[in-house]
Amino acid sequence: MPVLEITTNVTVDDTRSLAQQASSLAADMLGKPESYVMVIVNGNADLVFAGTDDPCAHLVLKSLGLPEAETKAYSARLCAFIEQQLGVSPSRTYIEFVSPERSMFGWNNSTF
Repeated sequence: MPVLEITTNVTVDDTRSLAQQASSLAADMLGKPESYVMVIVNGNADLVFAGTDDPCAHLVLKSLGLPEAETKAYSARLCAFIEQQLGVSPSRTYIEFVSPERSMFGWNNSTF
């Protein structure tokens, strides 16, 4: 049930392509089937970081059993992806890592 949400103040010309690439990245990074990955892209958002509206991004990666020991590596891969795709510097990117309890995430009329 990985969910990757990307919010940026950069105008994203092709959100579908960005979402598809991010979906593949998340599946590969987490070692989970892409059939369970959801990606949300919010481009051209009103986002200010360090007092300026220079290009910046906020990401949320949510996944059951997210291994805390891997978050540094995930951060590096996600920052590189955002820099390559959107031109946002890693120093202007925040990433939240969330690992909810199975009972706190619903799907298909139930929970995990």
